[in-house]
Amino acid sequence: MSTFLKAVAIALTGLVLWLCLNKYNKDMSLLLTISVCVALLITALAVLKPVVNFFWKLQELGSLDKDLLQIVLKTVGIGFLGDMCSDLCKDAGNTSMCKALQVTTTITILWLSLPVFEKMLTLLENILGTV
Repeated sequence: MSTFLKAVAIALTGLVLWLCLNKYNKDMSLLLTISVCVALLITALAVLKPVVNFFWKLQELGSLDKDLLQIVLKTVGIGFLGDMCSDLCKDAGNTSMCKALQVTTTITILWLSLPVFEKMLTLLENILGTV
């Protein structure tokens, strides 16, 4: 909980600074936004570590495929990172780059998810083959 409160403090401080700076220098306010986002991501990684450890423990106990669990975690990370970067592009006034990054993120997630879909298809074929 204290990590979350630190993140909120970082975000609110960054917002106040951004509001003051944005009137006079848009370029510097964008750099401030990027810096605050990086600081928030680093703060979030501290909270994410126990969650990842729980997933690995769950994988061991359930004898789950390690590769599939890695895909799920990578997919979540790519989604968050792509969303944040596209919002930064939007804030900078480049809507075209924002949309292109959103499409690229979606395609990358689909590509990364192919092994999961293949496993589901194999499972479905096994179920239907035994009927």
